[in-house]
Amino acid sequence: MNPSRLVKISKYLSKHLRHQPQRIGITLAPGGWVGVEELLAACKKHSFRISRADLDQVVAKNDKKRFSFDSTGTRIRANQGHTVKVDLQLEVVVPPDVLYHGTGHRAVESILRQGLCKMSRHHVHLSTDMATARKVGARHGRPVVFAIDAAAMHNAGHSFYCSDNGIWLVDWVSPEYLAVYI
Repeated sequence: MNPSRLVKISKYLSKHLRHQPQRIGITLAPGGWVGVEELLAACKKHSFRISRADLDQVVAKNDKKRFSFDSTGTRIRANQGHTVKVDLQLEVVVPPDVLYHGTGHRAVESILRQGLCKMSRHHVHLSTDMATARKVGARHGRPVVFAIDAAAMHNAGHSFYCSDNGIWLVDWVSPEYLAVYI
C-alpha cells in the first residue's frame, strides 16, 4: 500500500474510532472495541472501502501504534486519544519516575499556570522519552518538552495508565510536578 493511502486510512480510522463512531453507524464496546467485520462493512457503506489486508497494514505500520487488535484479531480499537465517552478498561499501573509531554511553545505559560489538562480527551498523554515528546510538540509549532515527576505524583495518589502502544495516561498534571525543557 502506498504511504499516502496508509495515512488516509489511519486518519479515517482515528476520526471514527476515537471521535465520531456514530457518523458511520458503529458503537464502541467497553474497551473501545468494535468488530473488524462491522467496521469494514460500515466503512464500505459510507464509500470508504478498506480491506482486511489494509486494516492489518495500518495496525502494523502506523508509526504511533494508534490501533490494536484484540487477541483473537476479530476486534479493533484506537489505543487512546478518544473524545467520545468510552470505558477504555485500563488498569492503574506504577509509572516510571519521570515521564515527558511535548507541546508547542505558545502553550507553555498556560501550562505553567494550570498544569497539563486533558481538554476534550480522556487523559493527558505522556511518553517515556524526550524524543517522542519533542516530536509531538513539533506538531504544534516550536516544540517544548515538559518533564513530569511521575514518581511524586504516584506517591501523592494520582492514577497512571499505560495504553497498548506504550503511551502513559493521567487525568491531569499539576504545575508543581512539571519542569520545562526547551
